[in-house]
Amino acid sequence: MRRTKTLAAIGIAATALLALTACNSGSPSNPGGTGGGDGGGDADKTPWTVAKDVTLDGSPTFDAMEKRGKVVVGVKEDQPGLGYLDVTTGERSGFDIDIARWIAASLGFDEDKIDFQAIASANREQAIVNGDIDYYVGTYSITDKRKEQIDFAGPYFITGQGLLVAADNDTIKSEKDLNKDTTVCSATGSTPIQNIRTNFPEVPTKEFDLYSACVEALLNGTVQAVTTDQAILIGYAAQDPDKLKVVGEPFTVEKYGVGLTKGDDALRTHINDLFTDGNDVWQQIFDNNLGSTGIKVEQPEVDAY
Repeated sequence: MRRTKTLAAIGIAATALLALTACNSGSPSNPGGTGGGDGGGDADKTPWTVAKDVTLDGSPTFDAMEKRGKVVVGVKEDQPGLGYLDVTTGERSGFDIDIARWIAASLGFDEDKIDFQAIASANREQAIVNGDIDYYVGTYSITDKRKEQIDFAGPYFITGQGLLVAADNDTIKSEKDLNKDTTVCSATGSTPIQNIRTNFPEVPTKEFDLYSACVEALLNGTVQAVTTDQAILIGYAAQDPDKLKVVGEPFTVEKYGVGLTKGDDALRTHINDLFTDGNDVWQQIFDNNLGSTGIKVEQPEVDAY
């Protein structure tokens, strides 16, 4: 029986994932490890199949997919292990990318019928509202404020906000060490930057459209810490363990959901049912992309609001 991870469990799992990723960080073309379009890892095939003769009555989003003959998915492409694009090979990999592929397959769309669109955090709601994308899968925290404009399916993953600092930084060991002399960077429009401003008003902040730009600022000393969900930070630390490290324990709970057009209850129900009935597929996607550590990280319970 699935259960929602507690904050303590998040910390344990994140620590284990960091240890695993540090020793199995993958190649430069696959920095997340074992994930990828072919399912990756020990799996010879993708753990999902492409559905045939799909109908989804009452979903204007699905109707638009069928009319254009493809599905348009908003994603991140600078988050190793979650949503990453290798600019040399053009290969996309990561847990979120495979969740997006699984959803598309359940709707009858194979890999060659998926149009991935990189959407910055600040532009996600507008892209969904405008109909520029059919759904969004990219470390997208479910919040009541966002629910005013869009709907969410899920959650399909739970993590918590953490801190990434320089490997030689012995001053910042947790969020309690943030102060007026520690500039913290995060993505524009993200939940983490809002949390810092609300709960640590004395701490200077810097914003960029992409988390990777924050990491560059950290590496060149412009900022002292990068904050976002710990699952994201683990990937960056694994890419450059001699220069970067994750410190402290998660200090929020972030539930990742699939962003959808508000009011498309048919599509939201379809995806929620997919998650509810597809525990084995979810676990294989997780194992392929983020690795098995011996600690069981289970799929969270769907919130069918």
